Amino acid sequence: MRFIKMIPNMMTLGNLYCGFLSIGFAAYGQYNNAAILIIIGMMLDSMDGRAARMLKADSTLGKELDSLADIVTFGVAPSFLVYYTYFSQFGMLGMAISGLFPLFGAFRLARFNISTSKASMHYFIGVPITAAGGILAILTLFGHHLPNIVTTVVFTALCFLMVSRIRIPSFKEIPLPKYGTIVTIFLGCLLFVLYKGTYNTYPYLIYIATPLYIAYIAYMFKKGKEKKEE
Repeated sequence: MRFIKMIPNMMTLGNLYCGFLSIGFAAYGQYNNAAILIIIGMMLDSMDGRAARMLKADSTLGKELDSLADIVTFGVAPSFLVYYTYFSQFGMLGMAISGLFPLFGAFRLARFNISTSKASMHYFIGVPITAAGGILAILTLFGHHLPNIVTTVVFTALCFLMVSRIRIPSFKEIPLPKYGTIVTIFLGCLLFVLYKGTYNTYPYLIYIATPLYIAYIAYMFKKGKEKKEE
């Protein structure tokens, strides 16, 4: 039982570790895998809160740990990724600009942590750092198809949107999709990739992340079903 209560915090630490690994992969020039690690971090970030509520393992420690993990995985890691893939051409100026993203993100997290719990369940004030970091990661995955100016505009916009007063709907209470639906989509995509013979063009970490996420959905679906039966 004690181990089960630790599962949400282990997911949060996994999120943090993904952020660290993403920085390392980016430094070695493996930008696609660095971006995938940020997306894996997003998966883990979406898991820990739901798992904590379902397992009744909510704690102040978990909430603080989640914020610390988020600033690394969705603040520092995406800024390094954008620097290596685009802003490095501007030298030290590019480094200084890249460093603004985690600064805005840290302010956004601090403001969220002191907001009322009632408001945070229905909407966010400003774009969450998780979404902002994920957008930057996806942008770098498809960056070779987009003009460089798009990266600059999106990067700048996300910095200011994180600290804006815009209300963003919260999806915390939306139930998880049916397990069978997710498995069907995954198998369909896998068969399509195999049929096209393009599996070698995708970062190999995505083939690790997707089955793990499906296994988690299956587990949470099973736990939810057991809870309803009780």
